[in-house]
Amino acid sequence: MPAPTSAAVADASPSRTGTPSHQQAVPWAEARLRAHRAAPPGPPQRVPLRDAAGLTLAGDLLALGPQPAFDTAAMDGYAVSGSPPWNVRGTARAGRAWQGVLGPGDCVRISTGSLVPSGAHAVVPIEAATSADGRVFAAAPEEGRHIRRTGEDAAAGDRLAPAGTRVGPALVGLAAAAGHDTVLVRPRPRVTVLVTGDELDHAGAPQAGRVRDALGPLLPSLVAELGGETVAVRHVPDHPHGSLARAVQAPGEAEVVVVTGSTSVGTTDQLRRLLADGEARMVVDTVACRPGHPMLLAELPSGLWVVGLPGNPYAALVSARTLLGPLLAGLSGRSLPRLPRVPVHGSAKVGPGRTRLVPVSWADDGCRIATGHGAAFLRGAAVGDALAALGPDWTDGRPALVLLPRG
Repeated sequence: MPAPTSAAVADASPSRTGTPSHQQAVPWAEARLRAHRAAPPGPPQRVPLRDAAGLTLAGDLLALGPQPAFDTAAMDGYAVSGSPPWNVRGTARAGRAWQGVLGPGDCVRISTGSLVPSGAHAVVPIEAATSADGRVFAAAPEEGRHIRRTGEDAAAGDRLAPAGTRVGPALVGLAAAAGHDTVLVRPRPRVTVLVTGDELDHAGAPQAGRVRDALGPLLPSLVAELGGETVAVRHVPDHPHGSLARAVQAPGEAEVVVVTGSTSVGTTDQLRRLLADGEARMVVDTVACRPGHPMLLAELPSGLWVVGLPGNPYAALVSARTLLGPLLAGLSGRSLPRLPRVPVHGSAKVGPGRTRLVPVSWADDGCRIATGHGAAFLRGAAVGDALAALGPDWTDGRPALVLLPRG
């Protein structure tokens, strides 16, 4: 992987203590920026249109020729020349042009999308005309009415979409209409998920003293939503000591390793010690937010990115949206989305110097806080539409930044 940019190095405050503290914590908005700036985009590749959806343009998408490529009828009706009434000279259909030239007082029947014949100055919609004995009667149309002129949408060489645009269905269709069979894109960053914990069950209802793993099933779909590709999900026990180090350092094809749990400083938490021992560069070492305070982002000397998420499911979701989403956007060459500021209604506990992340649902007057947003509880996030970032001075009804899906 290429070396980090100078901006990323300048933004990173290396930490070797492995101890999260409120004094060190990065403000939530700054953490997102650091994660986005940390990594350069991956190398571009050219893919067929059928494989491009969900990827990111690595170069501008240009019009190969004028759009439309010829004067086109925008309505079913009659292509006319001169003043009414008009004599019908033939028929033009999509893909089957009328080859003659219209003179004054002439017209041809024409369907939407057909080549407008030479000499025609307008198209009269079929519902605005009457016909009898080979003649068409209607009010005289203005010049160019219901004709899409050559290059009206775009001239040859025009930029249709800039580099960094996420490829969706409309862009695939636009590229096809412009004559492209392939597009130059950034591939999806590859992610390995390591779920830590001796207490986790991976099927069925957990027994007393056990916890059902929610993050193993949750994270692959979240990674996909954020623009990445999960190549493996592995479960790593807390014991014996060193098992996490072996899992992180195992050969793999991922650019990013996500570790759930093990981000704090408890006796079974191994990640911070592993990063310190491995001389990792800490880009974000704890964030001034709730939940998810002990989240982290680091780069190993090998170039592997490590995202540490808390083990509580909602806290992990918040942390992934805070650090993993921006990191994947940066690796993909996408800009960091600007967050809308929306009035947020409801009740939530905020504290000095911290951002509170709560699930919200859209309402007529902004959005409302969904119930069920404890650090370990996903109910609110499951039924909500977005996450709201409540600042320390937020009160009921005041605007707050809203983190949309994919944001």
